[in-house]
Formats: sequence, structure tokens, C-alpha cells
Amino acid sequence: MTRRTIKLVREGRYAAEVPVDLIEEEGGWSPYLSLEDAKKLDEVRLALRAGDVTAAAKHGRVFELHPVSA
Repeated sequence: MTRRTIKLVREGRYAAEVPVDLIEEEGGWSPYLSLEDAKKLDEVRLALRAGDVTAAAKHGRVFELHPVSA
């Protein structure tokens, strides 16, 4: 059984919401990601690290983070 969820990837001043499927099975290491979804998260992380917002946005919503003074 799979369940759709959103993973948050943060790298430097950027963050991305990436939709992935969690695979749930009886016993073992459930829930877990498919290999494709794990690679997708790595691609987004590397793109954000390089500042390539366009490449990261192919997989999910990208946000730029700004510090707030209290």
C-alpha cells in the first residue's frame, strides 16, 4: 500500500516541498521511499545547494527563506 505525502527539503536559503509516495508494508522497515523518490529528493537537494531553483522546481514547490528579526 502507498500513501502520498510531502517531504520538506531545506538547503541554505531555499526550501522545497516535494511530493513522494510512502510505501507501507507489514513488518520490516515500513514506511519507506521508493528508489525513484529517494533519487528525486537527492536531485532537489543538490539543485538547491547549487542555487538552481529552476531544476528544483521541476519536482515541487520552492521557497526562498528570509530571516525575521523579532
